[in-house]
Amino acid sequence: MLSREVRNDRVAENREEIEGHVREILRLIGEDPAREGLRDTPARVTRMYEEIFGGYDKDYAEILGVTFDEQHEELVIVKDIVYYSQCEHHMAPFFGKIHIGYIPSGKIAGLSKFARLVDVVTRRLQVQERITSEIANIMEEVLQPHGVMVVVEGEHLCMCARGVKKYGSKTITSGVRGSFRKDAALRSEFLSLINR
Repeated sequence: MLSREVRNDRVAENREEIEGHVREILRLIGEDPAREGLRDTPARVTRMYEEIFGGYDKDYAEILGVTFDEQHEELVIVKDIVYYSQCEHHMAPFFGKIHIGYIPSGKIAGLSKFARLVDVVTRRLQVQERITSEIANIMEEVLQPHGVMVVVEGEHLCMCARGVKKYGSKTITSGVRGSFRKDAALRSEFLSLINR
């Protein structure tokens, strides 16, 4: 079973090499990797990478694969799923909330599966737009619902802490599939419920 602490086995396998590279980066930016505060930093960074890049090589279908036959064909929403990811352009963190809505077509997934899916999709080098599309596409492929809608809110440190330095700005993306694409009232219902 996939835990909330998603780990990257590839990082664990390459631990020594990654630690060596982190040590070299510290040296190249003008630090002394041997000083007391930095001595264990390469190992700490490597352990952190195991966790924050734990989404590689995970099977999405396996995460959502345990479904239950259920004739509920009304809107189901799991909202405010907190995520943390890393921008693939600057390797800077971004984070926020994800809201997922779907109309089942004879099968439902356990609610915790949506949080697990979010963890696996976001724990890799990413862009917010791809996260949105990947979650919507995976939901559509695995659950085959009548419709799916995903809204992702994000605060990006590459925009807040560097460059234009616009702290507090948010990016919002949405992915719309099936009946949500065709039915404006359904989209409105989803948006009003997630904004309560």
